[in-house]
Amino acid sequence: MTHQVRPSDEQLWCSIIAGDEAAFGRLFDRYSRAVYNHAFRLTGSWSAAEDVTQATFLVAWRRRKDARLVEGSALPWLLVVATNAARSEWRAARRWLALLRRLPPERAADGDLAEEVAARLDDERRISEVLAVVRRLPPAEREAVALCLWSGVSYADAAEALGISEVAVRSRVSRARSRVARLMPERIQEGTR
Repeated sequence: MTHQVRPSDEQLWCSIIAGDEAAFGRLFDRYSRAVYNHAFRLTGSWSAAEDVTQATFLVAWRRRKDARLVEGSALPWLLVVATNAARSEWRAARRWLALLRRLPPERAADGDLAEEVAARLDDERRISEVLAVVRRLPPAEREAVALCLWSGVSYADAAEALGISEVAVRSRVSRARSRVARLMPERIQEGTR
């Protein structure tokens, strides 16, 4: 049995720049779940997270020559792209909500929802409550929280991806934690312990 060596992100990216779709598929397989989880934490919606993930990899393919690998990893750059895609999603969602508010109210649903749908809605409601607090943070702190706390990017890698010092990233995360602790309603805090 031959053992295949897993190509590094740098090796894959060199092939991707040359237009190798198979290499891009391998990179997608490697990081799509991490990008999706990051997107869910940013949006609080499973379907929006899917849209953000798709948009992230579409941008990654289109801007493959502009990518900045961080210590040989494509993940930090992909997470920054996902953060930007989520911002676009929020703007679109706000416009959509404004449109929906102008429509007449719907009739009550049958109440015949599957348990999976109910669980997803409950997850989305809980994450929406947390996101409502996190969205009150300054944009730089939100970005640091999303990268370092939610997606597990190291402070050093986040600093390089954002083009700032590691001390600045640590400071943003620390300030964000303090603000969230002050802003988060007790019922949400109790549910996250």
